[in-house]
Amino acid sequence: MNPVHAATLVLDTHIDIRWPDPPEWTAQTMQLVDLPKMRAGGVRAGVFVAYVPQGRRDAQGHAQATARAEAMLAHIRDRGAAPGCRFCPGPDALEATVAAGEVAVLAAVENGYAMGRDLSRLQAWRRLGAVYLTLTHDGHNDLADSARPKPALGDAPVEHGGLSPLGEAALAEMNRIGLMIDCSHVAKPAMLRAAELSRAPIVITHTACAALCPHPRCVDDEQLDAVRASGGVVQITAVPAFLRPGPEGQPARATVADLVDHIDHAVGRIGIAHVGISSDFDGGGAVQGWAHAGETAAVTEELLARGYDAHAIGLLWSGNFLRVWRAVLAAAD
Repeated sequence: MNPVHAATLVLDTHIDIRWPDPPEWTAQTMQLVDLPKMRAGGVRAGVFVAYVPQGRRDAQGHAQATARAEAMLAHIRDRGAAPGCRFCPGPDALEATVAAGEVAVLAAVENGYAMGRDLSRLQAWRRLGAVYLTLTHDGHNDLADSARPKPALGDAPVEHGGLSPLGEAALAEMNRIGLMIDCSHVAKPAMLRAAELSRAPIVITHTACAALCPHPRCVDDEQLDAVRASGGVVQITAVPAFLRPGPEGQPARATVADLVDHIDHAVGRIGIAHVGISSDFDGGGAVQGWAHAGETAAVTEELLARGYDAHAIGLLWSGNFLRVWRAVLAAAD
C-alpha cells in the first residue's frame, strides 16, 4: 500500500448496508464493504447509512419508515462492538479510535421521510449516534423537494418549491442538536435554501459535478458556491452515472480517473477545503479501479498522480468532513 495512503485517515462518508438480513460484516461477504475489505483498503472509518426508500406519506408509511431507520441505526451501532472496531458518535472518538489502530463505525439516516412529521425523532437519532440526516431520497417528502421526483408516488415535478415549513423547522432543530444537514438527493431550490438558512455548514455526502455530467443528482457550480459560502463540504462519489454519461440505453461506465476529474473540478471551483470523497458502495457506487473497499488506495494513487500532496489528500479523505462536523457540533445549543 502506498505510504501516503497508509498514513491517511481514510473516512468513507456514505456506505449503504443490505437490509433486511444484513450479512455478518466482520467476514468476507458479497457486499462491496465489509470489515476485511476496509482493512485491506486502508479505510479507517465509515459512515453506514440507515436508508429508507420513499413511500406513502400517511401514518402507516411514516411509522414503518421510522421503525426501519431506528432498527438500522441499532444494527449499525452493534457493528461497532466487533473486535477491533468502535462506534463513534463524535469526531474526537473517531480520531481516538483510528489512533488506537481500530476501525471507526459511524451512522447516519438517509431520507427525512423516516421522521414523518415528528421533529422529536431527530433528537432520538442523534442520541442513537446519527451523524447526519439526508433530507430526501428519490421522491418528494414532507420536508423538501427531491432532485428526482417519483411520479409513481404521485409526485409533481415541484411540490414545495424548495423546503416546506416543516423542512425549515427540521433544519433549525438539526442545527440545535448538532445533526449535520445532508443535501444529497435534494432539489436545487431546496438545497440552496438549506445552505442559506442553516447556521452551521451543510454537507452533500454523495454527489458529483453537473458541469462534467448533467445528471439530476449532480450539483452545478452555483450549488458548489453555496456549499463553500456555508463553510461546508461536497463529497464526490463513485456512482458511474454521476461521473460519465452512458451510451443511449446502456449503463454508465466510469473509472477512478473520472472520479478524480470531478474532484479536480470541485477543487478548482470552491477550493480544497470544501471537497471530499465517498463511495456510495452497496448503494450504486463502484467504478473501474475502485470497485470495492479493498481497492480504496487506488483513489489516493490517482490523486498523487495529479499532484495532490499528502496534506491535500488528508483533507479530501477526512479533514474537511471532520472540520464541518466539529463546526456543526460547536454551533449546536
